[in-house]
Amino acid sequence: MADNLLDRFADIYEEETAVDTGKKVRVGIIGTGWIAEGHIEAYKRMEDVEIVAAADLVPGKAEAFCKRYDLPDVRCYESDKAMLDAEQLDAVSICTYNCQHAPCTINALEHGVHVMLEKPFTVTLDEAVEVIKAEKKSGKILTIGFQPRMSENYQMIKKIVESGELGRIYYMQAGGGRRRGIPTPYGTTFIEKETGGVGAMGDIGTYSLDMLLNAVGYPKPLTVTGYTSNFFGTDPEYYTNHPEYAEKFGVEDFAAGFIRLEGGIVLDFRISWAMHMDSCGDSLILGTKGGLRIPSMECYNGDLPAHMKIYKTVAGKEVCFEVPKDKAPDLFYKKLRSFIDAVKTGGEATVPSGQILYNQAIIDGIVRSNALGHEINIEIPEI
Repeated sequence: MADNLLDRFADIYEEETAVDTGKKVRVGIIGTGWIAEGHIEAYKRMEDVEIVAAADLVPGKAEAFCKRYDLPDVRCYESDKAMLDAEQLDAVSICTYNCQHAPCTINALEHGVHVMLEKPFTVTLDEAVEVIKAEKKSGKILTIGFQPRMSENYQMIKKIVESGELGRIYYMQAGGGRRRGIPTPYGTTFIEKETGGVGAMGDIGTYSLDMLLNAVGYPKPLTVTGYTSNFFGTDPEYYTNHPEYAEKFGVEDFAAGFIRLEGGIVLDFRISWAMHMDSCGDSLILGTKGGLRIPSMECYNGDLPAHMKIYKTVAGKEVCFEVPKDKAPDLFYKKLRSFIDAVKTGGEATVPSGQILYNQAIIDGIVRSNALGHEINIEIPEI
């Protein structure tokens, strides 16, 4: 029985196809902080990509970034607008702090440029709506930087659900989170309200939401009861070397929400940058015929750390099957490779904005529900 069940989820490997280097995709980088390093390293490995420009609001930062990566011919600018006005670009990677995601993306789309936007999509639902309006008007590709979507193991979650092996899904739990992991080693842009906008939810919670929502076809969120707190981030004793960071902390370091989705599914969500616990638990997908346990992770931004398990009742006996786990490729490279391939072929976004709109609506709803102190309806306008 176990062999038959697991055979249904055997992976089919695909060899990478050779790229056409006859025409190179001209790429610009907007925002040259630490996440841009992964973009540069990936693009430099692609023979059909030419990195031609970089922009950062901090004077000299883009120049220093390009020098560090041995890119002497890249032209540098102190704003995305200046770069987009001056250059003939095919695509950009937007790697700015959260509060600049929406304006930079809209600007790029209005210039007729394809966009790879790092997560979170935006800070608010209203911003996400405006971005999608610009995307539709431009006709260009907008994809969001969720590299776990490239993982065969993450894709297996969706395959298991779609196989019907779990039956009708009625409940999902998002676990994981960090015990001590407020991202201040990268400065304070993550934790200040003016730059980060949202905290743990936008940084790592958005990944766990995508993992579960994508598995069940991204149903529309209907209502949410949300809670956020910042007990650790606002405590000077948390910071070993920089107690002054506590005064700058303006986002959440813990969040929880109970979300009702279309189709009768409920989602129990929680995420943490800091707490007195090693994890909020594993992620679960419960169905009428079986349950899936997804091992706990701090970030959900890479591949699975251990095997998933399927729980079922077979011939009256409660059984558990371990799902085979595949070796992960370079997921970050793969997400950028898929973006470039879509740009070259006129393909579709690997992570469509229309899906992540629902992801953002949940985060936005948790923030608003917490502020109001009660459950709220999630209203998503037609675009």
